[in-house]
Amino acid sequence: MTFSIHGQAVARGIAIGRAVLVASSRVDVAHYFIKPEQVEAEIDRVRAGRNTVVDEIHRLQVSVSQMGPKEAPHELAALLDVHLMLLQDEELISGVKHWITDRLYNAEWAVTTQLEVIARQFDEMEDSYLRERKADLEQITEKVLRAMKGVASPMVPMATRASRTTQQDLLLDDTVDVPLILVAHDLSPADMLQFKQSVFAGFVTDVGGKTSHTAIVARSLDIPAVVGARSSSQLVRQDDWVIIDGDAGVIIADPSPIILAEYGFKQRQAELERGRLSRLRHTPAVTLDGQKVELLANIEMPDDAIGAVKAGAVGVGLFRSEFLFMGRQNDDLPDEEQQYDAYKRAIDGMQGMPVTIRTIDVGADKQLNESHRDEGHLNPALGLRAIRWSLADPAMFMTQLRAILRAAAHGRVNLLIPMLAHVSEIRQTLALLGQARAELDRRGDSYGPVQLGAMIEIPAAALTLKLFLKYFDFLSIGTNDLIQYTLAIDRDDESVAHLYDPLHPAVLRLVADTIAECQAQGKSVSVCGEMAGDVTLTRLLLGLGLRSFSMHPAQILAVKQEVLKANAGKLAPWAQEVLAAEDPAQLAHAPPAEPRLLRSDVGQWTDVSTS
Repeated sequence: MTFSIHGQAVARGIAIGRAVLVASSRVDVAHYFIKPEQVEAEIDRVRAGRNTVVDEIHRLQVSVSQMGPKEAPHELAALLDVHLMLLQDEELISGVKHWITDRLYNAEWAVTTQLEVIARQFDEMEDSYLRERKADLEQITEKVLRAMKGVASPMVPMATRASRTTQQDLLLDDTVDVPLILVAHDLSPADMLQFKQSVFAGFVTDVGGKTSHTAIVARSLDIPAVVGARSSSQLVRQDDWVIIDGDAGVIIADPSPIILAEYGFKQRQAELERGRLSRLRHTPAVTLDGQKVELLANIEMPDDAIGAVKAGAVGVGLFRSEFLFMGRQNDDLPDEEQQYDAYKRAIDGMQGMPVTIRTIDVGADKQLNESHRDEGHLNPALGLRAIRWSLADPAMFMTQLRAILRAAAHGRVNLLIPMLAHVSEIRQTLALLGQARAELDRRGDSYGPVQLGAMIEIPAAALTLKLFLKYFDFLSIGTNDLIQYTLAIDRDDESVAHLYDPLHPAVLRLVADTIAECQAQGKSVSVCGEMAGDVTLTRLLLGLGLRSFSMHPAQILAVKQEVLKANAGKLAPWAQEVLAAEDPAQLAHAPPAEPRLLRSDVGQWTDVSTS
């Protein structure tokens, strides 16, 4: 039966495919794709784990048979029989083989996936006794997983296939016959990073907001995604056909043929629009009145630089270095050489264009791994995160600073510090940077100059701009956190997502004042938060004087189209009206009438309003 679930639209577009549910388990389960030649080895791992549990049950049965009725009641023997029967169930065995052979899931993922399929069948049984056998199934599955965990299992790298964005591309893949939609209760940034090179055509999560880091990474993959879809992971069944409408924030499960045809048409229309936008890739971002605009890329990993160049970015405005640290323990963080190599690869990939590297920003919703999850504090978003975390571990911070300085010898590098609020933090950071240079001098290592910048993402920083501009060469407005902290909204909490408002008068005032103060002092300023990639806000930001936008590479061409159609001079008075309004949203989406535009074959725009 067709049904729809509403959530938060976080990455635009239409995706159609089969649901892949990431089942939860009390045992940590890795989820990754294997290579075809590893199928038999994975099946053997499952078989070995199952045989270990079978042998264990057989030993228990022998022990029980030697006990008296008081020591081992009949129910215990019957329970062992049930567990043995479930372990030898053909549907469980064949199902696990299917997920490994046909979908190339790793062994643990295949076991938990088939558990979910069978568990739903138990839920639908009318007999209460049979329904309760679901708990037995979960117990023996967990035993198998634990047994497998004791078997040597080398880490298998994710398949290196590039992310697919269309149904046609996925159908051409030789290991996947249909597009896959990932459905989960939640995905950490580390999870998202692991799936980054996967074949998923879209993502759905029960929790999260528009600017949660799961949503941000989903946008960087340039695939449709919906978060905050509440109970989607419970309502959608394994292998259901699912449609993600990333424009409306809707998931449609088990769609009828008519609905499938309608969304297939929308999907094809979106692909045509992508093709039209691609013609603007090499067109300079200049407004109709001659204002040059800098369109930069946000990236997570060094290899993302290649995609940024292909998208027409003129530099990297935000390299989120924390993604180099994700999924690693404190004793296994990337060392100086590993970081230096990563930063150098990003610099080389940008082919001489500038790269802005933000120092590690972990904490709150961006934990290094599950063991670091901050559950001991009432509000981790206000705790030890970003620069506070770095200053609390000077040795780790110095390692990163040295790596960035060394990489700066190979190209134009800007160093960006997140979440500063106090002058003491600024001075500590500058002192450690000086120490890092001194250490490199003593070692005789070469390093390059860096422009030093600060993130404006805490209201306290936005209200003390003159202090910041005394110490820094440039500022970058992180609107995601600035909105969160200004409005006291947890941006990962879907229950208050409707209150997260980039057009709130207080937010706009802080953004506008930051831009104006930088202009007055001749310092550069950019917006690197999600506002920069929102085409509905491009003209407003231009009217406020912003000339540097940093966003996901997938958003650059759409924003460029808005820039090419805009007359920044005419937008300035209107932007001030929006800024002074009680309800800016009423004016923000109704800018001054634009001239009629004609695009030539080479993608240029010409003002023909007077012709």
